[in-house]
Amino acid sequence: MDAFTTGILQRIHSTESDLLRAREDGDEFLAEVEEAELADLRRLAAEHGVQVLPKIA
Repeated sequence: MDAFTTGILQRIHSTESDLLRAREDGDEFLAEVEEAELADLRRLAAEHGVQVLPKIA
């Protein structure tokens, strides 16, 4: 696995964790921010052929 793939997967995992925490805390604004970040990271991964398994709907 190259550095880009490792880095993007780590960022996705971190953002998923942050999103879950925001949802658990009831912070709707932060959850929206994290959802947008997650969508951008997944788009970037797809553009570079990095397969990401969905964890959060």
